[in-house]
Amino acid sequence: MTSVKEGSERFIGERARNVPPSGIRRFFDILSTVEDVISLGVGEPDYVTPEPVRQAAIDSIARGDTHYTSNFGLFELRERLSRHLHERYGVRYDPKSEIIITSGSSEGLDVAIRAVLDPGDGLLCPDPGYVAYRPIAELAGGVFQPVPTCAADAFRVRERALESIITPKTTALLIGYPSNPTGAVMERPYLEEVAGFAEKHDLLVISDELYDRISYGFEHTCFASLPGMKERTILLGGWSKAYAMTGWRLGWVAGPAPLVEATMRIHQYTMMSAPTAAQYAGLAAIDHAEPFVLDMVAEYDRRRGLIVDGLRAVGLDTFEPRGAFYAFPDITRTGLSSWEFSERLMAEERVAVVPGSAFGEGGEGYVRACYANSYEAIEQALERIGRFVQRQR
Repeated sequence: MTSVKEGSERFIGERARNVPPSGIRRFFDILSTVEDVISLGVGEPDYVTPEPVRQAAIDSIARGDTHYTSNFGLFELRERLSRHLHERYGVRYDPKSEIIITSGSSEGLDVAIRAVLDPGDGLLCPDPGYVAYRPIAELAGGVFQPVPTCAADAFRVRERALESIITPKTTALLIGYPSNPTGAVMERPYLEEVAGFAEKHDLLVISDELYDRISYGFEHTCFASLPGMKERTILLGGWSKAYAMTGWRLGWVAGPAPLVEATMRIHQYTMMSAPTAAQYAGLAAIDHAEPFVLDMVAEYDRRRGLIVDGLRAVGLDTFEPRGAFYAFPDITRTGLSSWEFSERLMAEERVAVVPGSAFGEGGEGYVRACYANSYEAIEQALERIGRFVQRQR
């Protein structure tokens, strides 16, 4: 007799069946069963959203602004975002037709990829990279093409590596800098190299710049601002990291009107519109939260120095991140896989990091340690990591 489980499983579609569960989610399911853990795992600011931003949402609710906005999002917010991007990066988008406000940058990534990939189309992407990139591409029917990056090259994606992976079916390139999980950045000359490659092969570029405001001694270059790139770029961003608004689920997609219109056709049936109160909060963030952003990034920089020096001091070679809030130490000298290292570190010393293998094959031999935690917690975590590493020797 067929069991209920077997009977229901036969209805699962092939794409959902083939997409593995998130390595991060699997690890944190285990973490939830362990007490007194110092977490260097969760990739979100340890700050509360600034008070003027929270108050703007409260005021919108008090006014009764609780209905859907346009599918594109509040026009006032799109207009302000358009000015913000032009003021910071010199790239100009028409708020009427070239910007969509989304329910988080992840939704923006999903609808944009579904709008441009046909089944079998290839998508180039640096490896290691954000955990959602591969499954989103594959759920759209695309062929994910990981492009190796390495610490020796500061985890930048290079033209020679792209040339070794591209196929006749490749139609797009997805990049995400500053990078989650490595903290790597791409200086303008390296972005220009990528731009030349995209132009040579007539590729669309999807540039995930969610961490654009979190960088250290480095001026971020918006990919779409490079000569000739706006017309072949879908630009992704959001409020979650720079403004400590992870729980608000607010992001955006910008690009040439035809690409944005195609993305809108997916977005309107997926999400209708981003949460209305969150959109008013996003407007207040751009207008009033800049001092908070600067203070927060300065504090992250202080913690960055602590964690990088601390990991090196306990014997783990650690690439120096120049953006985002992640360190990516090399743990190969312990003789453990990234999963074994993370699981045992949590069990034996109550410190949570994320296995590098969760971010692609290129992440094996590394772990991701998020320093969006208090200075004191990081100090304690480093002591525990030091004890653990010493025992492996």
